[in-house]
Amino acid sequence: MNVPFLIAKRYFFSKKKRNIISIISNIAMIGVAVGSMALIIVLSVFNGLEDLIRKIYSSFDPDLKITIVEGKAFETDTEFMNRIRRMPGVAVVSEVIEDNALLRYNDRQMVVKVKGVSENFFQQNEIDTSVVEGHHHLIQDGKYYALVGRGVQYQLSIKPGNQFVPMQFLYPRNTKFNPMNPEGAFNSMPILPGGVFAIERQYDDAYVFVPLNYAAELLEYGRKRTALEIKVEEGYRIEQVKQSLKELLGDKFRIQNSDEQHTSLLRAVKVEKLFVFVTFAFILFIASLNIFFSLSMLVIDKKKDIAILASMGATATTIRNIFLFEGALVAFIGAAYGLSMGMLICNLQQTFGVISMGMATSLVEAYPIKMEIQDFVLTGAAIVIITLLVSIRPARKAAAMSVIENI
Repeated sequence: MNVPFLIAKRYFFSKKKRNIISIISNIAMIGVAVGSMALIIVLSVFNGLEDLIRKIYSSFDPDLKITIVEGKAFETDTEFMNRIRRMPGVAVVSEVIEDNALLRYNDRQMVVKVKGVSENFFQQNEIDTSVVEGHHHLIQDGKYYALVGRGVQYQLSIKPGNQFVPMQFLYPRNTKFNPMNPEGAFNSMPILPGGVFAIERQYDDAYVFVPLNYAAELLEYGRKRTALEIKVEEGYRIEQVKQSLKELLGDKFRIQNSDEQHTSLLRAVKVEKLFVFVTFAFILFIASLNIFFSLSMLVIDKKKDIAILASMGATATTIRNIFLFEGALVAFIGAAYGLSMGMLICNLQQTFGVISMGMATSLVEAYPIKMEIQDFVLTGAAIVIITLLVSIRPARKAAAMSVIENI
């Protein structure tokens, strides 16, 4: 039988507790409830944003991406490609050539990222599902077509499917510049606009997909590739295949999973989440100071009880634990209400999208929410630490009073 806890529970639920002490305890409980509820909701919003970022980029990014550590491109041959394709866990290997080029359409022009991809490229991503106009086929009936980002389309007023007005790409040649013939310093190749995709502004405003052979000829890359994009076979872990490729290719190549391809962006979200957690934990600490005041007043109010317990043989540790349990009851009951309310609000947002983004051009209609068990654990740990900090001084004071009574 835990005597300190039984006495603390009796104090907490006692109807004879002084009115002002009861009010302060209730205020402390409400403060903890509101603080823990707000903390869970905000952390869940950041989890939702992080998850949304991953979903957005998953339609564009491969499971694994191989690039060269030094330089811009690397040589490939049949033997090199076969070694990678034979690697256990590798389902699809797409060859990629990516570089900046000038794109002209009618009387308009802009610099874009040309991404030349092999024919199996659309087997490992969902870009074809993001096509909003035209088609995603890069080679059809022996003709080359380009898949254009929606932002590029708006900038140049491109009309997909127009067989009479092709786009024109220009790229500097690997020759000396001749001032008498400036146009000769550029490779110039036409291509028909086949379709328009819409994924995310970073891609929509910059990227144009073209066939690999077209890009190799325009950019004069030959057998060089800027990247190899890999789809991992079902049943294999991405990290397992990544480690195997590292052992095969050595230190000259960089192998990144989908998160590592956007390290800076995901790190920014995690840093913001950390700062928000620290800020709300501090607010929770301020709200929990009422526990300190209510316990201090309770110690004074129960001075006679402390003397009686001390005379009956209660040790200073027992007296101290009574008031520590009292503070824990106030904090944990408030936290239980707060966490329950936070979970309920998050579930309502996930199910019904109560709070909208408020923007017609947003990727999702409502704020994304994703609850994670680790956030509840962190919030609970923060409440335990804060409760201990604000309760220990009044509890020690009560223990000291019991020692004096014994003397």
